[in-house]
Amino acid sequence: MPGNHVASTPPSAPPRAGGPAQIGHIAHGRAILVLGLPLIGSHVAQIALQITDTLMMGWYSIEALAALVLGATAFFTIFIMGSGFAWAVMPMVAHAAGSGEETEVRRVTRMGLWLSALFGVAILPLFWFSGPILRALGQDPGVSALAQDYLRIMGPGMVPALLVMVLKSYLAALERTQIVLWTTVVAAVLNVPLNYALIFGNLGMPELGVEGAAIGSIIVQLLSLAVLAVYAGRDRALARYAMFQRIWRPDWPAFGRVFRLGWPIGLTNLAEAGLFMASSILMGLIGTRELAAHGIALEITSAIFMVHLGLSNAATVRAGRALGAGDGPGLRRGAKVAVFLSLAVALATMALYLLAPAQMMGLFLAPGDPERTAVILIGVGLLAVAALFQLADAAQVMAVGLLRGIQDTRVPMIIAALSYWGIGIPASWLLGIQLGFGGEGIWAGLVLGLTLAGLFLSLRFWRKAALI
Repeated sequence: MPGNHVASTPPSAPPRAGGPAQIGHIAHGRAILVLGLPLIGSHVAQIALQITDTLMMGWYSIEALAALVLGATAFFTIFIMGSGFAWAVMPMVAHAAGSGEETEVRRVTRMGLWLSALFGVAILPLFWFSGPILRALGQDPGVSALAQDYLRIMGPGMVPALLVMVLKSYLAALERTQIVLWTTVVAAVLNVPLNYALIFGNLGMPELGVEGAAIGSIIVQLLSLAVLAVYAGRDRALARYAMFQRIWRPDWPAFGRVFRLGWPIGLTNLAEAGLFMASSILMGLIGTRELAAHGIALEITSAIFMVHLGLSNAATVRAGRALGAGDGPGLRRGAKVAVFLSLAVALATMALYLLAPAQMMGLFLAPGDPERTAVILIGVGLLAVAALFQLADAAQVMAVGLLRGIQDTRVPMIIAALSYWGIGIPASWLLGIQLGFGGEGIWAGLVLGLTLAGLFLSLRFWRKAALI
């Protein structure tokens, strides 16, 4: 399947039709959208896997939905930390491609695969003993037991999930985004009949509930890995990289480079994902209905966030290529366009959350469920607060993507940790639990943490970009 190939934007253009800067911005906007739209589609399809699980589990039972929220949030939190090595591959491959270093492309991608697999194996015990951990965090024993059942099956799926992330980063950095998009779309579509059969016991399969959702996810991850690996190994345009030739041989210098760039990205991801994981734990202290509403609202906001993430990924690739080519003015122009596009999406999203919250929440709950009205009412309040953090969330993810493009990850890690864990989580606990504002108070703490991160990460990038 052919991929997208975006030509490098010329540093200048003839002085007509508005001048060089205007033409430069238009060219950058076109390049970002050509690269970014398939990535946005891929991320939306990826989150559709989780949304499908949440929606179908909401039609199964509220207790099972609460368990899935806890289990899936825990899995995603660990996954997003381990994906730091995959995210490191993207700017490193983009930089190497921009500077014509083909051997470096192969070396960093291979070691990204190594590091991701090692992380996936090392983290398995945490999933196996997740039940006692969740109970120690104050969660309902029945919900914790169901969440553990889910995580014990999902745990071994961490390795293929992370390897898929590495291959997606490798292909996206080389601007082969169509295969990334269509593989993820097919996976999202396949997840529906798998859930239908395994959660509810249809098509001759046993009724497995949350365990069925986990088994379906494992099947989808393995198939996605197979498709991307075959494409990366057999596509003619990528043959010169010989990606899987002697992949068992260690390359310790490249291993070290990917590790040094990747671990701060992983901890930055953990800081943000941990903010939402902590919010789920706090919500579980309030009640099962509140946790279920929180889980649905998170799925809705996560789906919109994928648009910002796709634009951020495109900005990472474009910034990495500009850095590799030594094009400082192009880097700054492209960054301005990417920020503008993300801002436009944020404003549109704010209107959606304020105008149709009940309709979106209602999609995830069975019409006859006695808890339906109460859960929707809670979720409407949460989405109203979510409208407030759209600008901040868009700013922070775009700034992070641009900083990764110029391979600046350690200071952003510190900024994220202080914003989310030093301010956001304590504020959620104070407002939601101690002062009694409930779910809205917990989400208000998220707004504060994301706002501070967006502000300081953006300042960091523009100061660094001015020196390139």
